[in-house]
Amino acid sequence: MGDNAAIEIHDAKDSYGWDGDGGIGERLIRKIIEGKKTATCCPKFAMTEAELAESYANVGTIVTITNKHGVPRCNVRILECFETTFGDPAPRLLEGEGSTLAEFQENHRRAWGEWLAGLGKQLTDDLVLFGERFELVDVP
Repeated sequence: MGDNAAIEIHDAKDSYGWDGDGGIGERLIRKIIEGKKTATCCPKFAMTEAELAESYANVGTIVTITNKHGVPRCNVRILECFETTFGDPAPRLLEGEGSTLAEFQENHRRAWGEWLAGLGKQLTDDLVLFGERFELVDVP
């Protein structure tokens, strides 16, 4: 991509990817950099109260996006945080994910299925998701 020193690294960071993710994290980061991804989500139960509070406090601020190895890839401004459900996700989440409802649900079943099963959880329609909308600010 270029020299990571070309962007300011902010205190607030969000990491995409995990060990054994099959490249999902890098694909999502590329979509952000290409302007095709302007929202993200995770199951709300997976976040602590402190993480939720920090996310809401980050609205309006710039966050550095890193890959699973902690390498800064781009900066985004958090526009809003919201809650929605897996079965009826907010239209702004689908739009920001660049997905139809069917694509969104299938992509997240593939990405989260094994992880949730390991926790004894299921991806049900009433599962509460924590969502964030953002805009790309700069890229190295």
